[in-house]
Amino acid sequence: MKKILTMVAALGTFGVLSAAANSAAAADVQGNAAAAENKVAMCIGCHAIPDYKTSFPEVYRVPYLGGQNAKYIESALHAYQKGDRKHPTMRAIAGSLTDQDIANLAAYYSQQTAATQNNPQK
Repeated sequence: MKKILTMVAALGTFGVLSAAANSAAAADVQGNAAAAENKVAMCIGCHAIPDYKTSFPEVYRVPYLGGQNAKYIESALHAYQKGDRKHPTMRAIAGSLTDQDIANLAAYYSQQTAATQNNPQK
């Protein structure tokens, strides 16, 4: 019994350390707007069209991304990855992104203004 408790305690400690390391690694990711330029093509097809609405799975007004807060964009993409946000197209796209991709996209869109190409309005 003592061996089992020791092993459980060791695994618990390992899990806590592993979670802390993953959180630290995610916190260390810095966005690079220039690096996102090869990923934005999958975004601008919907998020850069004035008054665009999707029709699947329901009618939904697609928001502009340009000028949004970087932390908001990161949070939203992570929520799609985890399934906390349900739009199937966004879940698939977010699922294909790494933490670095997400940080890069957030940096790219947060630096845009209303005058930026592919961001006709905010």
